[in-house]
Amino acid sequence: MAAIARFHILQQSSSVLKPTAISSKYPHQSSSPPFYCNPNFFRNNSHIRKLHFTPSLCANSSPNPENSSASGPSGSIVGDLLDYLNESWTQFHATAEAKRQLVAAGFHLLSENDEWELKPGGRYIFTRNMSCLVAFAIGEKYSVGNGFHVIAAHTDSPCLKLKPKSALSKSNYLMVNVQTYGGGLWHTWFDRDLSVAGRVIVRNGDGSFLHKLVKVKRPLLRVPTLAIHLDRTVNKDGFKPNLETHLNPLLATKHDDASVDIKDKNNKDSHHPLLMQILSDELGCEIDDIASIELNICDTQPSCLGGANNEFIFSGRLDNLASSFCALKALVDSSGPKDLSDEHAIRMVALFDNEEVGSESMQGAGAPTMFQAMRRIIDCLANQCVREGVFERAIRQSFLVSADMAHGVHPNFMEKHEEHHRPELHKGLVIKHNANQRYATSGITAFLFKEVAKIHSLPTQDFVVRNDMGCGSTIGPILASGIGIRTVDCGIPQLSMHSVREICGKEDIDIAYNHFKAFYQTFSSVDRKLNVD
Repeated sequence: MAAIARFHILQQSSSVLKPTAISSKYPHQSSSPPFYCNPNFFRNNSHIRKLHFTPSLCANSSPNPENSSASGPSGSIVGDLLDYLNESWTQFHATAEAKRQLVAAGFHLLSENDEWELKPGGRYIFTRNMSCLVAFAIGEKYSVGNGFHVIAAHTDSPCLKLKPKSALSKSNYLMVNVQTYGGGLWHTWFDRDLSVAGRVIVRNGDGSFLHKLVKVKRPLLRVPTLAIHLDRTVNKDGFKPNLETHLNPLLATKHDDASVDIKDKNNKDSHHPLLMQILSDELGCEIDDIASIELNICDTQPSCLGGANNEFIFSGRLDNLASSFCALKALVDSSGPKDLSDEHAIRMVALFDNEEVGSESMQGAGAPTMFQAMRRIIDCLANQCVREGVFERAIRQSFLVSADMAHGVHPNFMEKHEEHHRPELHKGLVIKHNANQRYATSGITAFLFKEVAKIHSLPTQDFVVRNDMGCGSTIGPILASGIGIRTVDCGIPQLSMHSVREICGKEDIDIAYNHFKAFYQTFSSVDRKLNVD
């Protein structure tokens, strides 16, 4: 993982994608106990169901009513999160949906390739590679040299990805050649109803090329396990699949007479014609117009509430789309005209790609995307009159919240946690500490972030890994060391991290959202009370 952000110029044009329509159902009603905990509620109150249509920035199959989510009590964002998760099968879809929501909320779309015109009170957004996004809102009372208040997260999750040449045939089966991305719990991908989603480059009639997103919602692929009769010791010795030979999904059975005519030799040799036909049907184009594909293997089971009291969220990609959405929602809800009228700082969200593989990419936290944006913002607002050290002074007054999911204590493996640092679900954000700087939290940054929570009566927890176990890391140390910005590492506690299906507490989503929102609204006043260095 990168130790410092490299300051080189990387540019990527952004494109506006045309929305299609998807639908989701939200019951709006308050009750005690909460309506979603009452199994008779919908049978007795079906008349209050209300259908909403939300535009989507991807080409996908028809909506599935089973994917609809129930919103929680008044003020809860859980229903919105479930919709975001169900829309965001890939980092591309997550970024596109975040972009759509920000633009709908009044944020002005920028391009890194264009000259910017910014003003105090303005709200702006730009994307890179359609998998990295930076959004910011400038306080009405901003003065050049004031700080940035940033929440950073990542859009990618461990998954399987198609290899450049994915066509594979074995024993009269058509199969898909895949590579592993990140540190996934790969055994959880067996015997799941899988499909494909991602982005495609499509050749236009005038010779130009379009960037489109695609999502095949129906179960298309499956990685079958070996029957226990042929692997008698699996329960004693453990399931240890070879990731090169045992993880390739089935697509179809091979039929000699089932062929699709593809003129483009590269696509014909690289991918099964049947798969290309499915993609062309989803995109509404000819097979030969598909110039390039970049696809993830995705689980088709919708994100949903679970548990006897609907207290859990069962979903893929909670790490780290739950953090991304809470940050996104907090920025939108704390950046209205009244919210910015007395703000002296700049409120920002940065969502990066490729965290799961080290962040060393143009769209990852190891690139200077966020810091270049900060410098451009300052230069633009300075009206060509930049005083000495204005950027450096702004960074010194800035604060970064690195938001990534945290390890909740597992009831069946409690010994894996340090005895006095066992984060629980439903108990609030986890502040992550590590003396060896695998997390960027310091005593000062932890105090400031907890002080924001204390003012708003929000719970927090602490996490330290056992001394006899390795510690993961986040984008926090990368960004903190990249330019010397004060950073705290935190996360929503969860179970089954990096599984195809993960678990977190429903209450923690609203706590995280409220904590992030409080950070934007309160941090300036808290920071002024502390003088260090």
